[in-house]
Amino acid sequence: MELANTPAANRLHIGIYGRRNSGKSSLINAITGHDIALVSDVAGTTTDPVYKAMEIHPIGPCMLIDTAGFDDEGRLGAMRVEKTRKAMDKTDVALLLFSEGDFQKEAEWLLELRKRKVPVIPVISKADVREDLEGLAAQVKEATGLTPILVSAKEKTGVKELLSALVRVIPEDFEAESITGRLVNEDDVVMLVMPQDIQAPKGRLILPQVQTIRDLLDHKCIVMSVTTDKLARALHALTKPPKLIITDSQAFAAVYPLKPEGTLLTSFSVLFAQYKGDIGAFTEGAAAIDRLTEQSKVLIAEACTHAPLSEDIGREKIPRMLRKKVGPGLTVDMVSGTDFPDDLSPYSLVIHCGACMFNRKYVLSRIQKAREQEVPITNYGVALAKLTGILDKITF
Repeated sequence: MELANTPAANRLHIGIYGRRNSGKSSLINAITGHDIALVSDVAGTTTDPVYKAMEIHPIGPCMLIDTAGFDDEGRLGAMRVEKTRKAMDKTDVALLLFSEGDFQKEAEWLLELRKRKVPVIPVISKADVREDLEGLAAQVKEATGLTPILVSAKEKTGVKELLSALVRVIPEDFEAESITGRLVNEDDVVMLVMPQDIQAPKGRLILPQVQTIRDLLDHKCIVMSVTTDKLARALHALTKPPKLIITDSQAFAAVYPLKPEGTLLTSFSVLFAQYKGDIGAFTEGAAAIDRLTEQSKVLIAEACTHAPLSEDIGREKIPRMLRKKVGPGLTVDMVSGTDFPDDLSPYSLVIHCGACMFNRKYVLSRIQKAREQEVPITNYGVALAKLTGILDKITF
């Protein structure tokens, strides 16, 4: 990934939902001004959700989600509809397409999107070929209470109105304002402790480190980066202690004893717990670690889908630390990517990664799912601070 590109997880995710052949792909082409989505008169051309990263003025970096029709049929159709349903968890704003019909399915999906607190904009696509367009628009308004926007990719009409509507409904909490902004001020010295191990390939920094450095530079901080073994020498070289130390969570045990008095300490994962999720829920969930027994089951959820690595934090280090505290009989299950169970009831605790690869909406949907099932949830950094015994000594 080029550092100049906006990461997919930081883009506004716009989901396009509707029946088969309702004009979803035509709508994407109209919004972007390019023929990037396959348009066909054959119903069901789009199968699995397709994610398209775009820069759209005046919205900025976006991720368009082109979904399969929610009226798909048959066994395969049901599987496609389920994938469309799961795409709602990542959707920040939804465009719900209406075409001729009784609108029963559209009403069901509108209700489900609203339950997930997703802003919805009703749209009639392919407006140039619709008969009785005004009558159709009136029916949509009567059924939903919302005035639809009429869009034609062919005639390039309605696009400006649609983009204006999108700008108006972008959620205020779409993304936390800053990764570090609540902790630092201009000219603060911030030291980053970044172990360069197997999880940070040679010649590269991992995404949370890159994003945190950029955020600190935006706040005009003085940034120093060291590996764990050089921390003591770096601190000695300073004329006064740094305002803040940000470390890899795995290095808490090595970094905390060297932290100068008065210097704040946190980790990349803890910062992302706030930036991508809900730090309150994660710190509250960490208390469940003290209640675990050897009969408990813990679920570790990782956003990445990389091949298992030696000393992997989620697959090896955290399970080892948990079993050291609780006992060797503790069951630890692992899921990665979008494989997150609908039923969390078998688990006494969910531990999520920093989620730099997910958008905030998706992480919050997982937190909400855990809350609804009364299953505690925390994240890597908070869990490691708890297991190291310094959760009350780090900064959120």
